This record gives sequence, structure tokens and C-alpha cells, in this order.
Amino acid sequence: MARYVARHVARRSFGDDPRGYDTARPPYPAAVYDLLERRCGLRPGCATFEVGPGTGIATRELLRRGADPLVAIEADPRMAEYLLSRLGPERRRVHLLRSPFESAVLPEGLFDLGVAATSFHWTGERRGIRKVARLLRPGGWWAMWWSQHGDVDRPSAFHRALQPLYGGPRLRRRGRRRSRPGRAHRRRMAMLRSTGRFDRVESRTFRVPLTLRTPQVVALWSSFSDIRTRPPAERRRFLEELARIVNDRFAGVVRFDNLVTVYLARRPPA
Repeated sequence: MARYVARHVARRSFGDDPRGYDTARPPYPAAVYDLLERRCGLRPGCATFEVGPGTGIATRELLRRGADPLVAIEADPRMAEYLLSRLGPERRRVHLLRSPFESAVLPEGLFDLGVAATSFHWTGERRGIRKVARLLRPGGWWAMWWSQHGDVDRPSAFHRALQPLYGGPRLRRRGRRRSRPGRAHRRRMAMLRSTGRFDRVESRTFRVPLTLRTPQVVALWSSFSDIRTRPPAERRRFLEELARIVNDRFAGVVRFDNLVTVYLARRPPA
């Protein structure tokens, strides 16, 4: 079970090692961007804003598929500088705002598409979603998505082996109780519908098999906020024990599914 970390502390933890974050996190599946093209109009000349681009894992693919101009709103200046360094010549198509989304000043009613890739929970979501609706032109789309590294309703042997390491309760069998990701899904769908500012709300989940070796597992877990914000000695012990579990119980290779859930909402056409 992940430990609670205050939002303002956790969202600044990633800037301590942006390169490590960028290399450790798996890319989002092409199906996510295919969905944005098919349903939301992502194409050359699509005026787009991105909330919390971080190191640009989604930004680079949005640019490749035609987002232009792209306004990126990044609260952590260290992540912002790393993002620019990774974009290369494409940075000319990006207008970077070094600001929390809540206080960023953006033109209203001009964007075709807004996105947030595993980042919108770092904002005040209810207040933020109302701001999103104001930024979109009539007929514009909002897309937010999250990665879940492992399926808590169908946990892998690896994730079961991790439970003592977290010191949390054992994973229960599917159907015994509602999972935390399930509650978050229902809350987000209800939030989008309850604003009264979107006429089409839907979600899709993509399941991507991952195969990771010990260094990759350690790097990925090192990028999680609840691990990054632990005291150094505690974090080191956690990661050492994690590596031991992967090496001793899984011969240095683990396999599990990465679930990516995308939420879509459209501002009604005029």
C-alpha cells in the first residue's frame, strides 16, 4: 500500500532527478494517441495545451502527431528546463509556462485539445476541470490519463510479493472489495459529468504487458512519489529489498500489466 504524501511535497519531488524519471517511466501506448487522433481531432495544426508535461513523455508524441501550437504548463522549473532540453528543434512549437496550472494565465475558448498525462491529480481536480472547460473552444476535447503499474484487481505474483515490503494489508481476491483505482475511476467520471460543461464523457483502458529486469524495476519504483519522498536511508532499504525480491524470487525478471486509463470529455459545440 502506497504511503500518503502531501500533494505540494510530492509534485516537486520529481524535479530532483528528471533524467531518471524520463528513462524509468514506460511510454504511453500508441493506442492512446490513436484515440486522440480518431476522437479528439489531434492532427497538424491542433491548438493544444498540456497540464504537467514533466519530462515530455507525452509532449514529444503530441508534437510528432501535429499538436501546434502546444502550450505546456509545468510547475517545477527543473522539470521545465529538462523538458526544453529534450525537445530539441521541436521546442520552437512549444510555449512553456513555468507555473502551476491553477494560477497559469491562458487564453480562454481557443484550444482544440487539452491533455494531462499522469499529472492532473497534482492539481485541484474539481477546480481545475472547470478551468479546462473555459480554455477549450466549443467542440474542443479534454483528455486526461493515468498509468497503473499493475492491476490491483488481478495482481501479478510480483505485486503479491511486494505487499510485506509496503507493510500494508494483503491483496484481496477480486470482488472481495472495491479497489482504490476503481473508486478513483468512478470519482473522475462523476466529476466530469457533474460540471455540466461537457456533453460527451467516456473512458477507455489499455492493457500493456511489461517485462522488466531488476535495474528497470528499481528505476521505475524510484520514480514513484511515495518512494522518492521517503528519508534517504528508508528509501535505500526499500529499493534494496525490492531488488532482492526480484532477483531471489523472480530470477531477475518480472512481468505485469501496465494499465492506462484515458478519460475523454467534449465541450459542447456552439
